[in-house]
Amino acid sequence: MEKLDAIGSLLVAEEKQQRRAGRPKTPLLNRQLILETALRLLDERGESGASMREVARELGVRPSALYNHVSGREELIAGIREQISDRMDVGVFDRLEWDAAMISWADSYRAAFAAHPPTIALLATQPLSADARTSLMYDLVSRALVDAGWPRERALSVIVAIESFVLGSALDAAADPTMLDPGARDDVPDFAAAYAARNAHLAAAGTSPADDAFQLGIRAIVHGLRAELESLRGSALK
Repeated sequence: MEKLDAIGSLLVAEEKQQRRAGRPKTPLLNRQLILETALRLLDERGESGASMREVARELGVRPSALYNHVSGREELIAGIREQISDRMDVGVFDRLEWDAAMISWADSYRAAFAAHPPTIALLATQPLSADARTSLMYDLVSRALVDAGWPRERALSVIVAIESFVLGSALDAAADPTMLDPGARDDVPDFAAAYAARNAHLAAAGTSPADDAFQLGIRAIVHGLRAELESLRGSALK
């Protein structure tokens, strides 16, 4: 009986060893893993990290292995864009009026880019790929604006006006909050007083300089857009 038990234990141990041997040493490749790795390397190393070679090295595979899932660097960058744009709450345009939705969308847009600052310069200058999921977001926002009364030819200009402010605000969110500190200079008294007053106000409010500036700016822009839309409506009635 003891001999049979010993043989049984040996067989179980051998089966476990075979199972371990069959497991890959690196995670199984898939498109999502490749894109997530590319985004992380972009954050860590800048634009040079977002290359097929660097991603392959990080995943412990040959670059050729990536091509089964991503066609090349162009698709890699497009995929990084998807990683960012998928975090933007475009669904607010189905729930809110266009102006309130624009503020909420801008807030999620800024947060998505502020979490990954190196993506701002890279994606802001890259054209959309032919099948970009991001285009679906622009389609929904464009439709919401036109449905709200914006002339179709002005819809994209409204979107770009918001985006231009949001991308700058995302950089500001990633910057040192003391960047504008005038220090002990005595030749800029009004600037120094404004800096001190702002810090005291924000400390009492429990918010950051970047968040305060963003909220002020986005409300002002949307207020201006609202007035512009009313003006366009008035002109159309004449």
